[in-house]
Amino acid sequence: MADGRLIFTGTVVVDLLLTVDALPEHGGDVLASSAGMAAGGGFNVMAAAARDGAEVVFAGRSGTGPFGEVVAEALWREGISVANPPLETVDNGYCVVLVDAGAERTFVTAPGAEGMLSRADLDAVQPHPGDVVYASGYSLAHPGSGPAVTGWLADLAPETRVVFDPSPLVGSLDPELLETVLRRTDVLTANEREARILRAHAHPAPAAGALRGMLRDGGVAVVRDGASGCWVATGDPAPAHIPAFPVKAVDTTGAGDAFGGVLAAALTRGVVPMDAARRAAAAAAITVTRPGPATAPTAAETDALLAAG
Repeated sequence: MADGRLIFTGTVVVDLLLTVDALPEHGGDVLASSAGMAAGGGFNVMAAAARDGAEVVFAGRSGTGPFGEVVAEALWREGISVANPPLETVDNGYCVVLVDAGAERTFVTAPGAEGMLSRADLDAVQPHPGDVVYASGYSLAHPGSGPAVTGWLADLAPETRVVFDPSPLVGSLDPELLETVLRRTDVLTANEREARILRAHAHPAPAAGALRGMLRDGGVAVVRDGASGCWVATGDPAPAHIPAFPVKAVDTTGAGDAFGGVLAAALTRGVVPMDAARRAAAAAAITVTRPGPATAPTAAETDALLAAG
């Protein structure tokens, strides 16, 4: 049987990238040492999956205008199919990304067309057997797309697998929508902070175990812990630890997105979740060694790091 597709229902914005030595104090100002603009947000997930060999379908919404043009060109360049035409009356949103000397990033986002996804838009996307649907907490944060995505996920055929990333906005999401999506999730990927907000565990290992209990029967919870690697809770008695690949981090922007994209891409090929998470960890390790947002590696680069490790 052919590999499945990755159907991405999340949001795509344009990142306005600013590199600073440190964030300014309240009311202060700093000069950026570099600046740039690129498609970001969920685009990083899709680009990572496409570079890992998956066929990717963008089922979200985009707009027209300067930012919409940036998004359209980026999707075309990565060979990503677009399920819905751009909205004519609104542009894509944008995100100011501040990257400090410690490679940490801070975001401020202005929403746009990406939050206007409707149930009718999603109903036009028919998952095939073997497809993997990727959902993001960013979609749930919008008053229009949140209920649309939640209802569509809940009505998916049982054989369709769902990967869910709760996003940094997890603490502000509607609890009812979040619970509904979690109950339909087959594989959850969250960082340590997001897992702590969801389950209030200080350590990612018990957090992964607790999160698994919130998912669909047989679900898998992956908690990413930066340079410490990740924890994967399956049906085994205790979550398994996958160590990080030792690298020198230059920019952590998009590392979690690269992890999620490659994780989902591996699942479309039938890779078991534990092996998919290790592959995703390798891809994320390569990503942080490169400045910029969409710096996920090719499949060959990830294969090489896995072979060396």
